[in-house]
Amino acid sequence: MRRSTDRILVMHQGTLPREQELRDLVVAKEQGQPYDEAKLNAGIKSAVQSLVDEQIRTGIDIVNDGEQSKSGFSYYVRMRLSGHEERTVTVNEGDAAPRNTSGRDRVDFPGFFSRSPGGGTYTRSQSFLTGPIKYIGQEAVQSDIANLKAALQGKDVADGVLMCIAPGTIEHWMHNEHYPSEEDFLMAVADAMHEEYKAITDAGLLVQIDDPDLADGWQVYPEMSVAQYHAYADVRVEALNRALRGIPPERVILHVCWGSFHNPHTNDLPLREIIDLFFKVNAHGVSIEQSNPRHEHEWALFKDVKLPADKVLIPGVVGHITNMVEHPELVAQRLVRYANLVGRENVIAGTDCGIGSRVAHGEIAWAKLRAMAEGARIASQELWGK
Repeated sequence: MRRSTDRILVMHQGTLPREQELRDLVVAKEQGQPYDEAKLNAGIKSAVQSLVDEQIRTGIDIVNDGEQSKSGFSYYVRMRLSGHEERTVTVNEGDAAPRNTSGRDRVDFPGFFSRSPGGGTYTRSQSFLTGPIKYIGQEAVQSDIANLKAALQGKDVADGVLMCIAPGTIEHWMHNEHYPSEEDFLMAVADAMHEEYKAITDAGLLVQIDDPDLADGWQVYPEMSVAQYHAYADVRVEALNRALRGIPPERVILHVCWGSFHNPHTNDLPLREIIDLFFKVNAHGVSIEQSNPRHEHEWALFKDVKLPADKVLIPGVVGHITNMVEHPELVAQRLVRYANLVGRENVIAGTDCGIGSRVAHGEIAWAKLRAMAEGARIASQELWGK
């Protein structure tokens, strides 16, 4: 991926607004319900074309497909992996359930987490691995690649990127009933997802690996010390690097956040405790959540933590935590702070997470992206004097 050689480049971390009719078709397909396949395929292709054009008009340099073919950043992969089955499980919000990415916060805010229709219980679909896991999404990923490349044809952009989920995050919602150990299961997931990552980069696109659970997994295991969790997460980095084997790091972006849910986050693991793990991933770009009230202060970490020479930092400078649109001057201030610490050429403007499905309306998402692009222009004027 390119560095910011003469101005701050701009990207965003995933989902863009989607028409409800297209979303309904995607959900129907993923849930095994009847749907019009021709209408779905045409709708996705048209949406990607339109969204690439809109990103370019907005001032985005590294564009993506807005995740139009996926109902969510993680659920999509259930259609691309074999060996698992879906079961309906009942969840009691009052319990500190395992694999809950708010597990530590739940202890401190029991009243907040007990708010739920139906007396604090609900049902949800859960994946259980019952056989060998294999990648079966070849046709789907090739369709994603073809749609984005068609939309990029003849366009002046820095790069195109497709978003994928990391093995460690898949592990958190897929329960292993087949492999003899969790590590065996994790590495099998890595081997399966390797096919998707490599298909994207072989096509000349960037791949962004979404791995929120590398950070918010800390909340899943409240019994662990920081040292124990660091060792646990290190194995997940090993699995991700296994999945990235043979893929040039300069074609890879790692995106980590602490979860997009609007919860207290008072127990989020500080960036200082895990930044070294991010740097160990064989990825050129490191995208981190940095614009919300719980993590914005962590820019100061880079006063004494050196960004490796083979990395580019992509801090979130607008986010999903509020519907209030960030002022471009604030965005510029955030970018200049990072540029002054790690070098202007090593900073790309990004978002905390994909914001298209996480703010109240698509109008707000696009307004935030416009503010980010304008803020990057202001910062570039200050940093390059032009």
